[in-house]
Amino acid sequence: MTGTSDTRPADSGAHAPRQSRLHRLMRYIPLIAPVLLWTVPCWVLLYTGQHWPLPVTVAGTALFVLGLICMPLAMVRGHGRRQQDRAAIIGDTLLGTSWVLFTWSVLLGIFLRLALTVAGAGESQDRARIVTWAVLGVTALLLAWGYAEARRVPRVRRLDVHLPRLGAGLDGLRVVLITDTHYGPLDRARWSARVCETVNTLEADLVCHTGDIADGTAERRRAQAAPLGTVRATRARVYVTGNHEYYSEAQGWVDLMDELGWEPLRNRHLLLERGGDTLVVAGVDDVTAESSGLAGHRAHLAGALNGADPELPVLLLAHQPTFIDRAAAAGIDLQLSGHTHGGQIWPFHHLVRIDQPALAGLSHHGPRTLLYTSRGTGFWGPPFRVFAPSEITLLVLRSPHLPPSV
Repeated sequence: MTGTSDTRPADSGAHAPRQSRLHRLMRYIPLIAPVLLWTVPCWVLLYTGQHWPLPVTVAGTALFVLGLICMPLAMVRGHGRRQQDRAAIIGDTLLGTSWVLFTWSVLLGIFLRLALTVAGAGESQDRARIVTWAVLGVTALLLAWGYAEARRVPRVRRLDVHLPRLGAGLDGLRVVLITDTHYGPLDRARWSARVCETVNTLEADLVCHTGDIADGTAERRRAQAAPLGTVRATRARVYVTGNHEYYSEAQGWVDLMDELGWEPLRNRHLLLERGGDTLVVAGVDDVTAESSGLAGHRAHLAGALNGADPELPVLLLAHQPTFIDRAAAAGIDLQLSGHTHGGQIWPFHHLVRIDQPALAGLSHHGPRTLLYTSRGTGFWGPPFRVFAPSEITLLVLRSPHLPPSV
């Protein structure tokens, strides 16, 4: 930890001009993105040689203009100070729809038209209209499928994780990971209950929630989060904060999870013992915690490991995969994270990779550190998952050491 903090001033000084330009550009993205998301499909579908009848062109253009106006307004009313759930649902749905429509307008607008041209299929107007109907058809299918994927109970993903320092007595330890439930404007109390029922069928020794429980305060989303109190584990249920808790009174979520019987690991650890061997289960606040201004909230790995035997294997909960650099430097054996949603709506995963070192699954970092990144149990914002299925994860920890023969 000391080495990391010591190097930051010099590093930030060397990259200050580049970061400054990047920050200036980021300020304009909320203004530029909606315009691109709506005007590009409008141009591709209506104005690139289709020669639609005038009423069709006017009506189609009006729909795109309406979307361009309504989406940002609804997003502001839904996710700004007013926190109006109905507006959030409208804004989020329009955002997801425009993203899918934009993506396939560009892809099919280029490649399908090129293929039709090379094949000599029809006149120019015919090819343009084929592209339009193809884009609309693919978009409709992906949105319908993506909505069903987002709203269903996630499938269980099972995998064995081999930890060289894990004692034989802990071999076969069953760890269930849920994360990014994002209870929000769409009431998902029944979905939440079914997720918890699924978790309970896995006979977990340890159940972990790595943050982003909800969008909204604990008081406002209590009914959706309440089923978490029914989750069973033979050893412990542990939780760490995600960045979205810090948009919605994080301490309220820490208190509610404690009330529901979960152990909030706020820069601390507990010991899990079985068969004469011990595993350190540690957790840190999200990396955005310190900038939230909440007293005592920050990601502090040294504090989380304070008093733990350095010879024992460590399982660390940290919401964002980007924490893995600090975990690897400290010799953590396994970090569990969420945050990425696996991209949620393809091809958004390319943007996620710019910000995070891993998108989904198991990855190796440093000489011994493993990172498992979940695609998330719920969804954020747009109620769609396209080529990024949600998951409940069962990790079975494996030891290289054979138990003593009887």
